[in-house]
Amino acid sequence: MSRRAPMPPHLLEAFTAEMSTACAPGPTAERWRAAERAHILSQPWPWPHTRTHGVMLRLALRDHDLREALGQLVRLAVAAPGSAAGKYPDGNTGRTRAGLTTPMPIPDDLAALLRQAGVALRP
Repeated sequence: MSRRAPMPPHLLEAFTAEMSTACAPGPTAERWRAAERAHILSQPWPWPHTRTHGVMLRLALRDHDLREALGQLVRLAVAAPGSAAGKYPDGNTGRTRAGLTTPMPIPDDLAALLRQAGVALRP
């Protein structure tokens, strides 16, 4: 199991901004988009990654989306161990419809932040 340093300040700032949007009142689509972006940023770090799935679970429950809520419960169980072991699909948005192990393209702005933090992105 690999140990990773704490999330660097520039990345923590971006993650916190996305999580704030995901947790704030506002349009559902905007909140989900922010949660997905926070998820991409958080994957290498066990606690932030798990927190993101907690927020996604709350959004799913708020939306009365049982399928998404059940998927988030599974993800809550595997997020921290997956991050700690470095076994997570780069760019995955964390949503149930994305598939648990499906890598996805990373938005350019998030990829730049992750690279700046020393995260090796898989092709």
